[in-house]
This record gives sequence, structure tokens and C-alpha cells, in this order.
Amino acid sequence: MQDMMGNMDIAFPNLGIYLKNVPKAFTVFGFQIALYGVIIALGVLAGVLLAAHVAKLEKLDADVIWDFAIYAIVFSIIGARIYYVVFRWDAYKDNLLEVFNLRNGGLAIYGAVIAAFLTLWIYCRKKKQSFLQLADICVPGLVLGQVIGRWGNFTNREVFGEYTESLLAMRLPTQMVRSGDISEKIAAHMAEGTNYIQVHPTFLYESLWNLALLALLLLYRKHKKFEGEQWLFYLGGYGLGRAWIEGIRTDTLFIPHTTVAVSQVLAVILFVVSLAADLFIRRQLQKNTTPTVKTE
Repeated sequence: MQDMMGNMDIAFPNLGIYLKNVPKAFTVFGFQIALYGVIIALGVLAGVLLAAHVAKLEKLDADVIWDFAIYAIVFSIIGARIYYVVFRWDAYKDNLLEVFNLRNGGLAIYGAVIAAFLTLWIYCRKKKQSFLQLADICVPGLVLGQVIGRWGNFTNREVFGEYTESLLAMRLPTQMVRSGDISEKIAAHMAEGTNYIQVHPTFLYESLWNLALLALLLLYRKHKKFEGEQWLFYLGGYGLGRAWIEGIRTDTLFIPHTTVAVSQVLAVILFVVSLAADLFIRRQLQKNTTPTVKTE
């Protein structure tokens, strides 16, 4: 691999992959369109289509999913922004108008997930639907959206981890990444005479993790023991993966006045709580179905 990279290039040296001129945006009729937004939109569309398909398999009118999706998309974006701003408040407190400037990035997936499930709960209350049934139906689509959406981070040259020499190590020109995402460890491994950093592609790790989680959700759908188990499976499964991935990212959001990663803490809590809830409910179901033996 060469020592100097083109500004728009991305490389995976240990895989022998060198991608030239990977664009961040394209122009249509004079308007610049960010690939990040296009990829996120494709992820959302694919996710809704999958959820609608699962709804049909569960004998539920797919129109319910499309109706809910309108609310979910709007409030998920709001939730993702609120989560990010709250934990990066120092960057916005002196210029509040920047809170509304989404073109500079700043969306957090856990904020979107929290907002989506809160919206679903309210939607189900209003429409007299079962929250747990709809949650089970929606989570495969949510995971698919995350699988696709993370590739928007790839074109944006963001959501990467610390320095690594691993098989999947990724190189990015320093000019194309935010200076705040370059840690001391990454900077210390920048060889003299080069213009790139070499890092963990954590966006890729999360995309692959979610792809495996999606496969497990779809395979287990017919074998779930109770309504809501797929939802718990998602919360725990995603939490488990996010906990370790968050530990190596360099753009982590911290709990104010600490060096504790908020999303890592939340991921661990969700994993533990969902696992405990699943085991508890299974045990209660087993008790209720175990015949009692009468003694004379």
C-alpha cells in the first residue's frame, strides 16, 4: 500500500483493498445530495418493507406498519438528535441554533431506538394494538435498517475505533475525518511522511453484528415462547454487541463530567435486563404449564 492517499480514498491494507475516489455526496440538477442521507433512507425503506412482510406472516394488516412508520421516522430523528445534543451539550450551549443544523451530523442510534419504541407504545395505546406483538414484528426491520444505515458512516468517514493492525484495519486520509475523532493512540501510530490514520472500522463491526442478529431473529420467529420475546432478543443482542464496539470507538458520547461512555452503559443495562426478563418469563410460563402431582 502507498504511503500517501488521495483525499477521497479509503483502504483496507490487510485485505489488499484500495478504494479510490469514494464520494461523500453527488449532485443532481445542481443540488448536492449526501450519500449518508441516501443510505439512511434506503435503510429505513428496507426496514419498513421487512416489517410489513413479517406483519403479513403474523396475519396482521401490513397497513398498520406503514401507518406507524410515518410517526416512527419523524420521532426517531428527533430522538436521535436530542440524545446526541444532550451528551454533547458543551458543543451547543453557546450556539443553540446549531441544535437544528443536522447537515453537520450528530444523530445517535440509541436515541432513535428509544424514541421509536416510545412512539410505538403511544401508537398502540391510541390504536388499541398489542405493543409486544408489534414490537416483535418491527424489530427485524429495525435491525435491517441499522445494517444498511451504518454504511452511511462509511461514506462519511466516521464511527471508527482506535488504532489497529487487525485483518479489517481501515485507512482514512486525516484531512477527511474530524480532528476530534483522532485519539492520542491513533496519532501516535501515524508514520512520518504519511497522510492517513489506520483504525478499527467499527461501523463495519456493528453492521456485521446486526446482520447476524437479524438472521437469528428471523430464524427464531416461529419458535418464540411469548409475545415480546423477539423485542427482548433485539434489546439484549444489540446491547451485547454495542457494549464491546462502543469500547473501542473514538467518537463516544460520555455521561457529563465523566469518562464513562453513556451508550456502553445503556447497552450493558439493556442486555442484563432483557436477559433477566426473558429467563424470568420463561420460568413463569414453565411453572404455569407444569402439571401438579396430587399426593394422597
